[in-house]
Formats: sequence, C-alpha cells, structure tokens
Amino acid sequence: MFIEQGVNPENRFWKYLVGLGLIFMASIVGQIPLLVAIFYETLSKGKAYPLDNEQMMQFFEPNLTLFLVLISFVFAMLGIFFVVRYWHKQTLLSVTTSREKVDWGRIFFSFSIWAGFMIVSTLTNPDGLVLNFKPLPFAILVVISVLLIPIQTSTEEYVFRGYLMQGFANLAKNKWIPLVVTSVVFGAMHLSNPEVSKMGNIIFVYYIGTGFFLGIITLMDEGMELALGFHAANNLIGALLVTSDWSAFQTHSIFKDISEPQAGIDIIMPVVIIYPILLYIFSRKYQWTNWKEKLIGKIEVLHKEY
Repeated sequence: MFIEQGVNPENRFWKYLVGLGLIFMASIVGQIPLLVAIFYETLSKGKAYPLDNEQMMQFFEPNLTLFLVLISFVFAMLGIFFVVRYWHKQTLLSVTTSREKVDWGRIFFSFSIWAGFMIVSTLTNPDGLVLNFKPLPFAILVVISVLLIPIQTSTEEYVFRGYLMQGFANLAKNKWIPLVVTSVVFGAMHLSNPEVSKMGNIIFVYYIGTGFFLGIITLMDEGMELALGFHAANNLIGALLVTSDWSAFQTHSIFKDISEPQAGIDIIMPVVIIYPILLYIFSRKYQWTNWKEKLIGKIEVLHKEY
C-alpha cells in the first residue's frame, strides 16, 4: 500500500518538517543563478529590480526567464532524493509507487489523455487567441520545456503526493487527513500566481480541486504515476501551446491569449465535470475498487525494510 510505505515508528512527523526545510533550502540554492542574473542586469544595464512575480516574468527574455526559474526545481529534486534516502532511510521508489518499479505506461497514458484534452479544447475554442509562433524561439522553448518542466512538475508531485502525503499519514494514522491537507496546501501554494489577482480567489476552486484530484488518483492507484503524467502534461502543453501577459509562465508559445481574464465556467468545469470523467476512465482502466478504504480508511503500519 503506497501511503503506508513511509509509516513507521522512526518516521516522526517532525522529521518531515525538517526534511521539508532541507528541500526548501536546496531550492533556494537553485535560485542563485536567477539572483545573479538579476543583479547583473540591474547593475550593468540599470534596470529596476523586479518587485513582484509579474515584473520578474518580464525582466528577461522569456526563454531565459523560464530556464532560470526552472533550474531551482532541479536542486529541489536533488534535495528530495537526499532527504528521502539519507534522512528517512527510504528509497525514492517508496515515495513514488507501491509497485516493484515505476509504471511508465501509467505515466504516459495519463500524460497523453490530458495533453490530448488540452490541445483539442484549445483548438476548438480559439476565441481570444492570436498566432504567436516564432520558429527559433519556439524551438529553444521546446528544448527547455521538455528537459525541465517534467522536473518541475515531478518535484511538486514528490513533495505533495509523495513526501507530505506519507508524512501526514505518520501523524494522522488515516488517509483522509493527508488527502485534505496536501490538497489545500497545494492550492494555497499558488497564492502568488498572477492569475489570482486577475481572476480573484474563485480560482482556488480550480487549484485546490486539482490538488484533490491528484491526491485521489494517487491513493486509488497506489502510486504517483498517474499524477506525474497529468501534471507534466498540464504544465508542458500549457507552456508550449498558449501564453498570455497575465499567466504564471510567459513563453514563446504557439498562441497568445489576448482576451481579458475572467473567472467563469472555465474555472469550475474541470473540477465538477472533467476530473470526474477522468476518474471514471482511470478507475475502469485500472480496475479500482474499495474507494472508501483507500480514501478515508485507517493506516496500517507496515514494518518494511527499504
């Protein structure tokens, strides 16, 4: 059982708080190249220091900004590996899946189904989109995105659906508290996104709802593979397909959304319609059963050597 794999008497909750701090410190180290580049620009070219995320995203050329921002996730991912392996004495596999090895088929299936949905829904609803395609900048964007965005999304999944899910399981000895807490914290993590100021707090329905969706498929499937594939598709296809002046990532994507952002049905629809459909598809394909026990049941402590 996936969530139980981190539950043992030696994995006290305080160790997860310390481990989370170490992961955060690793990500801070990964931000040094960005900070050096900012100081160089401000000192050598007289640019004003960026004071918020929106100014930050417009400070450099978009591909350079994306590269510098994503580098910190490489360091954070390394931090996760060392914290799990040497602080908790577990393997990375134990916070990835309950299977004997990572099921790449699950990752690619989840990636494909969500990438396909994003592409089709964008092309069939082109209102507000203008062509933004520039061959060379887009080619550079593809390289950066393919190499680094899966690391960024995997880092977030390992923190929330892997590391903290098992951490709160150690604390609560049940499954519903880890699901609720990690989903809400995942949503709150997006507080600084520019979309919040443009659309209002209603967008947290989407962010927190997405957190619950990813948590549910992780618990039901006894591993993070489906969540890893979904999250990678969401950010990678989003970065390559559509950008805007108010999105978290501003890229040399194929299209640019010039419409005024509004908090409408597009915010609610994924949570109340699309995610339930995906849950049905995944449950049928992977024969999920015993939903109540897997989502809100008590934790069975395993004494397993890693």
